[in-house]
Amino acid sequence: MTTAQESTITTRADGPAREHIDLVETYAAHNYHPLDVVISRGEGAWVTDVEGRRYLDALAGYSALNFGHSHPRLVERAKNQLDHLTLTSRAFHSDQLGPFARDLAALTCKDMILPMNTGAEAVETALKVARRWGYDVKGVAADQANIVTMAGNFHGRTSTIVSFSTDEDARRAYGPYMPGFRVVPYGDVAAIEEAIDANTVAVLLEPIQGEGGVLIPPDGFLREVRELCSRRSVLMVADEVQSGLARTGRTFACDHEDVVPDVYVMGKALGGGIMPVSAIAANRDVLDVITPGSHGSTFGGNPLASAIGHEVVAMLATGEFQERAAQMEQILRPGLEELTAHGVVAVRVRGAWAGLDVDPALMTGYELCRRMADRGVLAKDAHDSTIRLAPPLVASDEDLSLMIDVVRDSLTA
Repeated sequence: MTTAQESTITTRADGPAREHIDLVETYAAHNYHPLDVVISRGEGAWVTDVEGRRYLDALAGYSALNFGHSHPRLVERAKNQLDHLTLTSRAFHSDQLGPFARDLAALTCKDMILPMNTGAEAVETALKVARRWGYDVKGVAADQANIVTMAGNFHGRTSTIVSFSTDEDARRAYGPYMPGFRVVPYGDVAAIEEAIDANTVAVLLEPIQGEGGVLIPPDGFLREVRELCSRRSVLMVADEVQSGLARTGRTFACDHEDVVPDVYVMGKALGGGIMPVSAIAANRDVLDVITPGSHGSTFGGNPLASAIGHEVVAMLATGEFQERAAQMEQILRPGLEELTAHGVVAVRVRGAWAGLDVDPALMTGYELCRRMADRGVLAKDAHDSTIRLAPPLVASDEDLSLMIDVVRDSLTA
């Protein structure tokens, strides 16, 4: 399937697909609103549903599948580790965690890492580390620490994280909410500085807000935040769970402004699309506040996850995937910007990541994604009439052209 015409299919679920969907609707909580597509196989940038129809995956698991589905190098490493050891818990050492930690620390140019499982766990870990650093190092009075966060953020769905979410769907009816967070407009350095006081321990931000629709801050914003945090003795914490690990054409989105935060938060692609693997990285003067018993995870840093994460780091160390994402931008940007003649009112592209705002009078983002699925390309809406595109970094130039053609056809059908 290489052309938009060949990929014109209809996702009106019936037969085996309908059976699977009905099972989920009956026995699983309705916390998602997926398209009527039931995927059974994936290879590279393409997936196949239970009835044999193929789709180009233009979501890539919210950037968890940066290296595509079933990347042979990652699958081989996982299979090999499955034959040896999968779990010890951190009560004992394994022969996989040390090499993974060493090489991930080198990739981030930090002294140490702290491994967890999901992106939300890594964010929670960063929040705990920032508070403990504030009390033990900065000297903030007990229980007085505050953290500055950004409006429009998405850092996960734990009760702590939704306490500072501005997304009403994610936040409603989960109170009482945790205090200690100050929300300011994204991209507004003056507002951040005004929110900082003597008890501020960290500024938490996404270098690019993915869930919001690939929102890119003003040029210089990250540099100004870095300078502000250094001047006011506040940790700069960069949530690179979606934006990091080659998605934007650099190892981290912060690299586009040559900014190094105090704490990196990583996840999604770190597990190669095979396992949930996450971590934070920081220097010893920050991470040394964590002591035995003060934080942990049964599965965090397990041998299987460490083996896969180690292979991901080795793949990133070559720079191949960062270069490929930068090349993909050269195809995506002009192709998507042409869609402003077909109902798209704004286009944002950074590397292999794009956000499109559709004229709301034309259709919603969900409707556009449904039409795209009918034509053989899978994508996800963000909010209202916005969609985001994040094809795997192994997608070919022809795949990208097909994706752009399908977006155009779906807008004009």
